[in-house]
Amino acid sequence: MRVHLGVLAGAAALSGALSFVLLAAAIGTDFWYIIDTERLERSGPGAANRSQLEPLSSHSGLWRTCRVQSPCAPLMNPFWQENVTVSDSSRQLLTLVTLAGISIYIAYSAAAFREALCLLGEKALLDQVDIRFGWSLALGWISFVAELLTGVAFLAAARVLSLRQRQDQAI
Repeated sequence: MRVHLGVLAGAAALSGALSFVLLAAAIGTDFWYIIDTERLERSGPGAANRSQLEPLSSHSGLWRTCRVQSPCAPLMNPFWQENVTVSDSSRQLLTLVTLAGISIYIAYSAAAFREALCLLGEKALLDQVDIRFGWSLALGWISFVAELLTGVAFLAAARVLSLRQRQDQAI
């Protein structure tokens, strides 16, 4: 089977560009993680009083979390200031504070889950709350596969060039 170098180069360029566009779209959108509580709000305890409360459904990206009827809130801003110099001791303190915050968040999430189970009684919480990964994560995975295809195309092009050089040297 004869493979043309131009076809391999075109395939590598096309899959590389596709990978970049998909990754940029995945990073820039807010649908990595989706929590849908509509069924819980309609049928759960106190459903009649919930019409005045804000819905709990949300979707999150890498940079912010968006609730249904509220503006999006940033999770963090890694580009907040360019000229900040942080000493090593301050950086270590920030690391410890971050680890403590993550530990507290995990403990809070477990307690909130137990409380929600108690409130629902015999109904299964996971039947009432729909938690899933969104299309932004799917774009990230498709971008990863396209990047792998780019690498395979480049390796195949390198192999074709190597075989051509050997043929030229043999002649």
